[in-house]
Amino acid sequence: MTGLRLPRSAALAVLPALALCQAAPAISTIGPLRNRTMPRLAGRGRADHVALTFDDGPDPVSTPHFLRLLSARDVTATFFLLGTAAVRDPGLVREMAAAGHEIAVHGWLHRPLVLRGPRATHDDLARARDNIAAIIGKPPQLFRPPYGVMTTAAHVAARRLSLTPVLWTCWGEDWRARATPQSVYRAVTNDLEGGGTILLHDSDCTSSPGSWHNTLGALPRVLDECAKRELSVGPLREHGIPGGETKIPRGELRTPEREA
Repeated sequence: MTGLRLPRSAALAVLPALALCQAAPAISTIGPLRNRTMPRLAGRGRADHVALTFDDGPDPVSTPHFLRLLSARDVTATFFLLGTAAVRDPGLVREMAAAGHEIAVHGWLHRPLVLRGPRATHDDLARARDNIAAIIGKPPQLFRPPYGVMTTAAHVAARRLSLTPVLWTCWGEDWRARATPQSVYRAVTNDLEGGGTILLHDSDCTSSPGSWHNTLGALPRVLDECAKRELSVGPLREHGIPGGETKIPRGELRTPEREA
């Protein structure tokens, strides 16, 4: 059986759309392009607000230090959690949620989605979402892919699972072996502006060992700089991304992993 052959005019008309479908995931990995052309995916929000986000946790060694500092500064943030780490320490996850922090999905495993097919991508996100939902008692709404690399399969899976993908507009490059508190502060503030989203890490599970100390050391100065610019700091739910509660379609919620 031969495939459907479109008239030349029709084929030419759909080419730009096909090209965009293939180019959009690649463009989303390039910060400046993403910030200009995909403001929602980049985490653009209220002009008087900065969203503070952390990836790769929770870690029972490092995360409590961030929770204490944020509590002392009366600041809440969005934590994108790895499902494997969350089920290892559900009590810490519940502590984070009880403190008012927004809990989001960073995937089940910290592996590039570009190396996964559609089924594996969906299963990874669903497993993380369902287990985190079981721990905190409600489904997370937000998703950030490992390494910030979105794929077409990730977009489809996130939509199906009622997860909104959010990346960032500025980061601290705090995973680097040569990072220092000063370098983390400088990297964040170089691109800091109202309506932006900051990416930091509260765990060194995929970063240079001990790198979280640099992040923790830079965080007070980052918060002071935001205050100096009269920018409020908080989680993405206060940033305009997204609004309201997300309901999981019937039949989509899987049985969570049993706590160890």
